[in-house]
Amino acid sequence: MTKVIYADNAATTAMSDKAIEAMTPYFKEVYGNPSSLHTVGQVAKEALESARGKVAKCLNCEPSEIYFTSGGSESDNQCIRSAALQGARKGKKHIITTAFEHHAVLHTLKKLEKEGFEVTYLDVHSNGLVTAEEVKAAIRGDTALVTVMFANNEVGTIQPIAEIGKVCRETGVIFHTDAVQAAGHIPVDVKAMNIDMLSISAHKFHGPKGVGALYCRRGLPLFTFIEGGAQERGKRAGTENIAGIVGMSAALEEACSKLKENGEYLTRLREKLIDGLLKIPHSKLNGDRSRRLPGNVNMCFEGVEGESLLLLLDAKGICASSGSACTSGSLDPSHVLLALGLPHEVAHGSLRLSLSEANTEEDIDYIVEEVPKVIEYLRNMSPVWEELEKGIRKHLI
Repeated sequence: MTKVIYADNAATTAMSDKAIEAMTPYFKEVYGNPSSLHTVGQVAKEALESARGKVAKCLNCEPSEIYFTSGGSESDNQCIRSAALQGARKGKKHIITTAFEHHAVLHTLKKLEKEGFEVTYLDVHSNGLVTAEEVKAAIRGDTALVTVMFANNEVGTIQPIAEIGKVCRETGVIFHTDAVQAAGHIPVDVKAMNIDMLSISAHKFHGPKGVGALYCRRGLPLFTFIEGGAQERGKRAGTENIAGIVGMSAALEEACSKLKENGEYLTRLREKLIDGLLKIPHSKLNGDRSRRLPGNVNMCFEGVEGESLLLLLDAKGICASSGSACTSGSLDPSHVLLALGLPHEVAHGSLRLSLSEANTEEDIDYIVEEVPKVIEYLRNMSPVWEELEKGIRKHLI
């Protein structure tokens, strides 16, 4: 059997041993409902609040400002709609975001537009970044919310969150950031960065799937969108997933304790991988080379179709993606790459390799050896590539 090299950690990560170990007792031994008054329930309640404290410590906020959810998409929805409703009560129905947010944000905003809100979609520079000055220039008297993702899920670019947060705090506008790709990988400090609302998801930092959290700064209203019981201080009904929450807190605590060493290691692997893939003729790195997540590499190869590239790499034991896992069934090119200004025909030939600390130097060597072979094979079969090489079409990369 071909060795499998997993390089799709932006889609999901393997659970850590510490997360699994922390979760195990809550499946069979400590199985109580934390809303119950008896001892078994109260032991579960203690675990719930201990986990809340651990997550809060990692984000530098108060435990009372953390609410557990089913993941990043739910957290994004609740944060954005809460800020929008609060703004509408004050006659403010303008929202600012970027053109390359995750669809959990974009689709929520599209729905709000149908409800009478106006959304400004800031253009993203070719390096995958926006500036605080651009955010400031877009803020109006009726702006209720600015929502800008911390780090992009496809090209890995890290936005100037602290600077944007400062602008929003000075102008009295609520600032939300989707930190799903950032938490557990780079420093996140909601106080120092003037973040009002934030979303995270456990399975992006070696925790379990189906559990996440949101941070809402004390004093800001958080509206309830799942009605029922009084769980999560009345803001999110439904019996808490204690095992998942405990696993998330253990995974985040472990990841945050190793931010520096993991970041340095992954950056070294990332740079080696980028250098190797850029040797392929007519290839391009998408997004800023330095202001990006340590383990993210996103490339485009002219004359190649992304889906074929992924399938052939999979046959060689390399697990990768061409963009967000949430849109993998779409035949359209990535909206993120189009937002960076790439032509459709180039954006179709994208490859995202996202590494974790489990990857090795040998993994990178193998990827750098095999990707050029697959690219050459696909180009040799492509009539488009033939036209490019003969000068019938102009190369775009």
